[in-house]
Amino acid sequence: MNLRLHRQMIKVAKTADRAYLFENMPVKRAVLKQIIPAVFSQIIVLIYNLADTYFVGMLNDPIQTAAVTVSYPAFVMLTAISNLFAIGGASLLARSLGQKNEKKAKSVSVISFWGGLVCAVLFSLLFWLLAAPVLHLCGATAETYDAAFRYSKWVIIIGGAGTILNVLLSNLVRAEGNAVMAAIGVTLGGFTNIILDPFFALPQFLGFGAEGAGMATAISNLTATLFFLIYICARRKHTIITISPRHLKDTPKYIAGIISIGIPSAIQYALTVVSVAALSKFVSGYETAAVAGLGIVKKLDQLPLYFSIGVANGLLPFLAYNFSSGNQKRRHNAFVFGAAISFVFSILCLVCYEAFAPVLTGLFIKDAATIAYSSKFLRIMVVAMPMMSLCYPMIIQFQAMGKVRESLICSILRKGVLDIPLLFIMNTMIPLYGCMAVQPIVDGISLVAAWYFYQKINKSMAITNATEPVNGQNE
Repeated sequence: MNLRLHRQMIKVAKTADRAYLFENMPVKRAVLKQIIPAVFSQIIVLIYNLADTYFVGMLNDPIQTAAVTVSYPAFVMLTAISNLFAIGGASLLARSLGQKNEKKAKSVSVISFWGGLVCAVLFSLLFWLLAAPVLHLCGATAETYDAAFRYSKWVIIIGGAGTILNVLLSNLVRAEGNAVMAAIGVTLGGFTNIILDPFFALPQFLGFGAEGAGMATAISNLTATLFFLIYICARRKHTIITISPRHLKDTPKYIAGIISIGIPSAIQYALTVVSVAALSKFVSGYETAAVAGLGIVKKLDQLPLYFSIGVANGLLPFLAYNFSSGNQKRRHNAFVFGAAISFVFSILCLVCYEAFAPVLTGLFIKDAATIAYSSKFLRIMVVAMPMMSLCYPMIIQFQAMGKVRESLICSILRKGVLDIPLLFIMNTMIPLYGCMAVQPIVDGISLVAAWYFYQKINKSMAITNATEPVNGQNE
């Protein structure tokens, strides 16, 4: 009896902590508590995404390096699937908590988990059956296919479930208000990958090459997934998140709400593959050094991109909770503060990239022609960063509110709808360099659309600039 009472008291205390974070903690402190671990997680993801390319590149074997490059689009599709349930599930879970509906929150978590797992298994099986046409479509040749398949076998077929569930579970844990634990799980997976990559890939150790890098990625994602599963099981008396199949009975009731919110994120990631491939195709019509320069720029622009994604992911639970609980002033102030952090960081990157473009691109290669191309490309494409830094929080805001139409429109404006037609127009007007101006243009258009939608939503809810101070607490 005493033990049961003790457990009940702990559960009440945890609920009170979550309520204080989302409802009463000073806005700036609460937002920072959510976004700092989320940004840190994204930087770790950025580092270990580059780890495979870096350590395989140390082999000085173009075939091994090509294997990683060719497999990347299929790997991004795993991220798209994970976001279908991760973003949709996290948004609906946080909104359920804002409505004080813990039963619904539990159902959402278990539906998201099993939905993600089923889709992961199906995608891995489909890729296994269609590996040859898919990898050849992604650029594999007779010379590189074997190495590409061996790498993909581990990353997508064997490790696909780990990749999807790692992202999904970290978002659900963060949505409950435990951003630090979400960051610990992601970081554990990242460090595991970085440690195992050289051990499996390099000839002075096991020497499996690209296949070894794939092994490291699969093991690291499965390790992170195992961490989250152990955490959920160990805290089952005190956490809303559950994977117990008995809650699946509510699937017909909530699955549409999860998927509808997750679809814009999934589509945006999927269209990113198409967009990057189209840009690469245009640039491939010029010198090889231009293609290499574009590859370097796409690595450099990931820093502000991943930072903005981290800010947006950290904001999502806070925005969703306060939206559903009816505290629109607190939601609005949190969004403004988070978006300002994202914007300021992007401006710092803009200044540094414009000022030191040749130095930064020279860190990746010593070829003068490639440095010249990449420096010019970077200085054009970096203009998109401030707009991109606001677009991501805006889109996440719509997803937190359950605004499917607005988030979908802004997502597809950024990738897939405008950028490919503009590539033809800009490349004709300004050969090669016009292609680099496409992203700033589409981000600008997407931001204008997002701002219009946001103002319209705020007006409908009577949110004005005369809101509570962001350092204040709710009355």
